[in-house]
Amino acid sequence: MPEPQLRPRHDSLWRRPLLLSTGTLSLAGLLALGVVHLDGGDGAGTAGATARTPWAAELPWPREGQAAVGINGVGDLGSHGPQTPVPIASVTKVMTAYVILRDHPLRDGGSGPGITVDQRAADESVSGVESTVPLERGQRLSERRLLELMLVPSGNNVARLLARWDAGSEEAFVKKMNRAADALGMNRTTYTGASGFEPTTTSTAADQLKLARQVMRVKAFRTVVSKPRTTVPGSSRTLPNTNTLLDTPGVVGIKTGSSTPAGGALMWAVTVPDGRGREHLALGVVLHQRAGTSPQEGLIAVFDSSRALVEAVRHRMSATEAALAADAGEAKP
Repeated sequence: MPEPQLRPRHDSLWRRPLLLSTGTLSLAGLLALGVVHLDGGDGAGTAGATARTPWAAELPWPREGQAAVGINGVGDLGSHGPQTPVPIASVTKVMTAYVILRDHPLRDGGSGPGITVDQRAADESVSGVESTVPLERGQRLSERRLLELMLVPSGNNVARLLARWDAGSEEAFVKKMNRAADALGMNRTTYTGASGFEPTTTSTAADQLKLARQVMRVKAFRTVVSKPRTTVPGSSRTLPNTNTLLDTPGVVGIKTGSSTPAGGALMWAVTVPDGRGREHLALGVVLHQRAGTSPQEGLIAVFDSSRALVEAVRHRMSATEAALAADAGEAKP
């Protein structure tokens, strides 16, 4: 089961113990020890108080663009930069995968139904202006395989193929994406395509963090985004994951995005140990890095910014939890 999230004060969960991984410290205890404090929201239109760590201000936030970070079972660490909608490029594919897996869940280890590659997806494979994956008309590929080809090497043609398969047309699928965003409280997000190729698909780091929390509860999704590589269908040729942050210890996903309008964009997930060796899942989103330059320059910038955040969260989580254990009188194993 997913770890519980801190909720607004009117929620009845405020009267129940909050479990930190396998710990049993209540929210009141966390507040008393200074591990979290409350403020009036994340600047992204979310009503109610939000739990945050006092060391959020000390995180190495990117100098440009925007970012948001949270830890499952602890709460939001905060957001940085103007939370105004910006193009998110291929980070869009996270919502595409979320809707596909919601409509067509994959059982443990299952591949799902077979999907036939249509002429349009095959024709788009040879595009020289966007990220695509080689496909041939008539190929029969499983849902899981297509999710890999969409999320690992970031195939735009695969995203649009999955959208047509699910909803009959990409336009109909986009309506599903926007309804899903509304349901998750992503009030500053607008999807206009399934792949992110269109610069009119815009969102904020705080909104995308809400999606990251939800989609990382899905085992099939977690398995796919953690893969370092996949192969071209019908070939042994390797397609590496565009997310080179996976080389960083503990990182288990999630998705890159890059274009001249969007700059570099990245939704990431990393397991961070506390002072007692228990693991927590930290999630982050960094957007609009070096926008207006080349996609390559944007990716370099977003990887640098994200790597710095990952390392800082890892260090701070360990130190905070160690202090928490000592203050609570809990002996380390």
